[in-house]
Amino acid sequence: MTITLGSASADPGELAVGRLDIGETRDGSRAGLPVAVINGASDGDRLYIQAVSDGNELNGLGVLRRIVPQLDPAELAGEILIVGIVNYHGFQVAEHRNPIDDRKLNRTFPGDSEGTASERIAAAVFETAKTADLILDLHQGSTSRMIEEVRVRCGRRHTLHSECLQLAKVFGCGYVLDQKGPEGQLARVAPDEGIPTVDPELGGSVGFDEESIQAGVEGVFNVLNHYDFLDGEAVTERQTRAKRFDQYGASAGGLVDYCVDLGDRVDEGDTLFEITDPFGEVKDSVAADNSGVFWRSRRLPQVAVGEYVCSVGTNVDSY
Repeated sequence: MTITLGSASADPGELAVGRLDIGETRDGSRAGLPVAVINGASDGDRLYIQAVSDGNELNGLGVLRRIVPQLDPAELAGEILIVGIVNYHGFQVAEHRNPIDDRKLNRTFPGDSEGTASERIAAAVFETAKTADLILDLHQGSTSRMIEEVRVRCGRRHTLHSECLQLAKVFGCGYVLDQKGPEGQLARVAPDEGIPTVDPELGGSVGFDEESIQAGVEGVFNVLNHYDFLDGEAVTERQTRAKRFDQYGASAGGLVDYCVDLGDRVDEGDTLFEITDPFGEVKDSVAADNSGVFWRSRRLPQVAVGEYVCSVGTNVDSY
């Protein structure tokens, strides 16, 4: 059967690239998202992958640049549908949000074909995503420093929770955040359509980060092997799971010195960071409220009072 996504159309055993129309830009010209269709030579499930729904989160795009050239449709069972850059407008100016409507695109699913620019994009890609059997929505921790992790966003009472958790384990970054996501996230909305969906967060960087991209490449191939798109084996290992975040802000203005590294285990009362003045005098220190894993931190050292500094993943177990 011929598979079509936007202008990309592939018969069994073929790969095609093209554009998915999302309307007109401010000068009246048409805008299209880069898409790819990989139609396997034999029957199987359908995987949907997207990246850059946040315009400055590029590691997912780095993953797609690596995996697509490595995939031979003749060796593939089933179909892979890919949208390489979802937030077209944000990507053009390297901004997190869509500058056309100042919306965070990954809060707009399932979208609205007659709504704002972000809602129209979400509706266009969700039309394809909801035809899939599995969904990977590739992200990163914006430009903050963050461990590689996979987010399960459907909520632990959802009927598809175990399937989403298994998909996160197969992707295999080593860490999982198992916490219900905000309304409008693809990884929260798609399970309501019966589709196991996860949100791999591939570190955090400005531009591409090689280590995080490689983790994403390995994760995608784990999924392809485990779910029989490819004739290979995925090695699944126990994952460290956090069920919520504790977030910490600056108790004073100044410069941040971290006392722990990303991925470190911390106990309640451990010092997470100190704030100094420009000459190194310590103004305050902030300790962990609960035991957990040091998960994420801001990249720049300077902070104003109350500004976000870091996060600790808590309620930690393994599975």
